[in-house]
Amino acid sequence: MHYTNRSIQIIASLIILASSWSCRKSDKVNSSPSLMLSFSADTVMFDTVLTTVGSVTKRLLVYNHNKNKVVVSQIRLGGGSASMYRINVDGQAAYNIQNVEIEGNDSLYIFVKVTVNPNNKSTPFIVSDSIVFMTNTNRQMVQLAALGQNADFNIGKTLKGNQTWDSLKAHVIYGFLRIDTGASLTILPGTKVYLHKGGYLAVSDQASLTVSGQWEHPVRIQGDRLDTYYRDLPGQWQGIYLERGSLNNFLSYAVIKNGNYGLIIDSLITGSGYKLTMEGTIIQNMVYDGIYAYSTSVQSENCIIGNCGGAALRIEKGGNYDFKQLTVGNYWSSSVRNTASLILSNYSTDTSGRQIPYGLAANFGNIILYGTETDELELDSTGLAGFSYLFNHALLKTSLKVGNANHYQECQVNKDPLFLNPSIYDYEIDSISPAIRQGVPMGVTYDIRGIKRPDSPALGAYEYFKKN
Repeated sequence: MHYTNRSIQIIASLIILASSWSCRKSDKVNSSPSLMLSFSADTVMFDTVLTTVGSVTKRLLVYNHNKNKVVVSQIRLGGGSASMYRINVDGQAAYNIQNVEIEGNDSLYIFVKVTVNPNNKSTPFIVSDSIVFMTNTNRQMVQLAALGQNADFNIGKTLKGNQTWDSLKAHVIYGFLRIDTGASLTILPGTKVYLHKGGYLAVSDQASLTVSGQWEHPVRIQGDRLDTYYRDLPGQWQGIYLERGSLNNFLSYAVIKNGNYGLIIDSLITGSGYKLTMEGTIIQNMVYDGIYAYSTSVQSENCIIGNCGGAALRIEKGGNYDFKQLTVGNYWSSSVRNTASLILSNYSTDTSGRQIPYGLAANFGNIILYGTETDELELDSTGLAGFSYLFNHALLKTSLKVGNANHYQECQVNKDPLFLNPSIYDYEIDSISPAIRQGVPMGVTYDIRGIKRPDSPALGAYEYFKKN
């Protein structure tokens, strides 16, 4: 027992001594004029920031690699109170902070944000500043840089008459933008349209939307957070609604991404024309469906639909559809997906469970339909209405039997198309892809990039060609 008590006394004494030594060490300040701080980055960079829209918060770590404590006499923004940047140091938000202590072999967090003020520039511009550190008469700096972009803001707005948007400014939608009855909106090449969280674009009865992009200068429609974290984050906005009665809608070389839905298309128009015509358009990274179409009509050439948590293309309640040189690659990984990428249905169900039939006519020529599910094709029909569909030269991921020539002509089943890199939305095909030379002329002379197709074209939106 005596030995045990003695041991306890020795251990307690050592703890007291260690604590005393530790306190004395932490209390000692290194005031050497040669002392230098270290930083996690020499420049805090922000991606494009829309004017008046705040950035994400970036983090800068300040390291004291010395064994003793240092006192940073001043941490300030170089631009002072006029700076577009804001800093928060150890929970204190200010432009100029005095006497900040950093323990030996410890670090300090500084959080940085920027809100860019608008100006008269039509092209992106650099907004620069710095964080200045004064330690023992030493002056050190960390640079701050952001790319600012002026924007035209549309807040719960209804457009009347015939409107045109160009690329001189970005266009930001808060809440909604509605194209009013009888009105039209034309969006020119290179224009960027950003939607704030929860925002949507709606095309009313007798109204129309025309997107006139080009391969080199597409029209981009996406969320308004442009930092790296948000670059491929789905669910940032609601979708584009082509409402019942809207007509003559046209999408050429649009890139639509990171929403809940890409397009929701409601009801046929009167007459023989298509409600929506699409070419060279890319829809990707949607929480639900890339295109949700019901009782409507769509004509599409050289389009791509990739990575959707629901269907890439969901067709319900019949309608009239013609898709040529379509690529569907669904490798969705943000949640569990139990939905086929292409769904065809010719009925709806009322509240009593009764089927309401609608005739369907759908043609798919020279297409690729592939993804991670066993069945990427779902056919859901009632015999009460016509259910006409044809896959004419296609590569399909499905367990369905494709022997019926009325529905399947020269189709390959369950062969990997060998996309170059679908994880980064690159759906070009590899040199040994089974899609090469498997198509027939469909009247779509050039692929999505403008490359001329041979007499035996590849399936999908991309023609294969050997790069130098």
